[in-house]
Amino acid sequence: MTLRKMKLFIPMLALVAACAGAPHGDTGRYADLDGSDWPALTSPMPLDPAMEARIGQIVAGMTLAQKVGQMTQPDVRNITPDQVREFYIGSVLNGGGAWPNMKKDASVAEWAALSAQFHDAALRTDMTVKIPLIWGTDAVHGHNNVRGATMFPHNIGLGAADDVEMMERIGRATAQQVRATGISWVFAPTVAVGQDRRWGRTYESYSSDPQLVARYGAAVVRGLQGELTGDGDVVATAKHYLGDGGTFQGVDQGENRATRAEMITTHGAGYYTALDAGVQTVMATYNSWNDVAAGENHGKLHGDRYVLTDVLKDRLDFTGFVVSDWNGIEQVQGCDKTRCAQAINAGIDMIMVPEDWRAFITNTIADVEAGRIPMARIDDAVTRILRVKMRAGLFDRAVADSRFNGQASAIDVSALAREAVRKSVVLLKNENAVLPLRADARVLVVGASADSMSNQTGGWSLTWQGTENTNADFATGQTLLAALKEQLGDADVTYSADAAGVDVAGYDAVIAVLGETPYAEYNGDVRFPAPVQHSLLHPTDLRVLRAVADKGVPVVTVLYSGRPAYANDLINLSDAFVAAFLPGTEAGGLADVMIGTHHDFTGRLSFVWPGSACSTGEHAGDVVQFARGYGLSYGDRRPVGVLPLPATPARCD
Repeated sequence: MTLRKMKLFIPMLALVAACAGAPHGDTGRYADLDGSDWPALTSPMPLDPAMEARIGQIVAGMTLAQKVGQMTQPDVRNITPDQVREFYIGSVLNGGGAWPNMKKDASVAEWAALSAQFHDAALRTDMTVKIPLIWGTDAVHGHNNVRGATMFPHNIGLGAADDVEMMERIGRATAQQVRATGISWVFAPTVAVGQDRRWGRTYESYSSDPQLVARYGAAVVRGLQGELTGDGDVVATAKHYLGDGGTFQGVDQGENRATRAEMITTHGAGYYTALDAGVQTVMATYNSWNDVAAGENHGKLHGDRYVLTDVLKDRLDFTGFVVSDWNGIEQVQGCDKTRCAQAINAGIDMIMVPEDWRAFITNTIADVEAGRIPMARIDDAVTRILRVKMRAGLFDRAVADSRFNGQASAIDVSALAREAVRKSVVLLKNENAVLPLRADARVLVVGASADSMSNQTGGWSLTWQGTENTNADFATGQTLLAALKEQLGDADVTYSADAAGVDVAGYDAVIAVLGETPYAEYNGDVRFPAPVQHSLLHPTDLRVLRAVADKGVPVVTVLYSGRPAYANDLINLSDAFVAAFLPGTEAGGLADVMIGTHHDFTGRLSFVWPGSACSTGEHAGDVVQFARGYGLSYGDRRPVGVLPLPATPARCD
């Protein structure tokens, strides 16, 4: 090892030592914050003088165009490798539904080849010191944009597992998948503390409990980043900073009306532990913050210096870089997609401008030359970007040198995902010990979701919203129907998607698999004042269940949902009811706990389960049917009985 590489390696050792010193799952002093002030953190990676001197020399030798290029992040659909070279681009990303050459079935080798083209282009600029590229991707439940990659349960289900050690392993497995495609930066974990199930991103939150989110956030960062420079390590991102899970009435990209104390104790919880774990990037949030109680309206946080710089960089001692969200700058008052001096001055270091990146570069250069953005702020942003790239070893080793690069086998982590499914599904009802099913049971399976990988995996699956997919697009995993046939035998499983005209006689049980259709950010919102009841939003599911219920054969209902679902009518029609959330590609794990005695239900709700269509969380007036922490195991003999069915109004106001 050369002296220069040894100097760069010292901070890695510091990071590992700092992370190893804290007990896994411990949120430490942050659990006792009283909200009077933000905690004063110390970065686990102190600045290395040799590295800082090297960065300073590089920055001093760069032109303004080269600096702004480093701060610019286009989407791979809208830039070529040659343009990366020409404009000194520092980063690219693939948004949801972006694939090499727009081939949905692109192979791992094709992903790695495209990555190599972009990375090679960045090293062919006319700069004195060549600066490597960093490619970011939304790998939020496994490497979910890549055909054939195992997908884990979404965060809402993983929160129900309450298994910090498993979460670190999931982070490691995801990083391995990502490195196989030549990518070295992941926009995960989401450490939002979901407060309102109307929010379409509820499933991206681990829990409404900030301490569980804090434990998980640190674990996933440790898993993803490792020592930062290894074959299976990627740069992680804590997102979306700050308060995305607490927007008023659950409106995505909306207004968070929390007090400063609530921001500190609830919405900040996952960031403190992620920073302690050494997270290298933080993504700014779309939402605004209006502290109504204090009369302080911060506006859109992409443009708020107090939150991005005074709190994050100064008080919390964050030494990595802040990246904006997709065109997030345009939501700052007075800005658009191509220009936002306020966001850069507030503390955004890398700007995600997927389409209009050339205009952004031109306008930002003009803003600096006109004095609207100080050169010192540009230099600080570029310094932070180079610091992360050096810490990640990108200056010293090509991303393609990883042993996982181009290896199709590296994206198959199905055994771990199956374990995660077993641990994350929650048994809400089990009258007369209907479950587990005997291994020789003859069952009728109904419901379109039983054989739908799209409903099973939800949003952020191959495409942004998780829509426009067929089972064949996934090329891996099992639907629950396939898993039941495998475990019970094809001859003992009969399937009817709509249950039309079925006769349940002669079956030992009916398994009804119901579910939401896929959605992701914004499109997944259930807007106030609409009631939030599964059977109203998906009336076909109620019809299917009514067709098989009360016929003398026990009914086991499995519900796929990205939010805690008001479903008392469905639960009353069922002898057993399983909240499976969005289990990902490996439904075999769900069949494992439903059949035989080898596996039990251990999942416990990480959000409260609503008892009315207008109850959205843990707010005043909300009706809670099942408390956070509720869940049955096979040894439990707690009858649920008939649940109340309060009238569902046309509007919730």
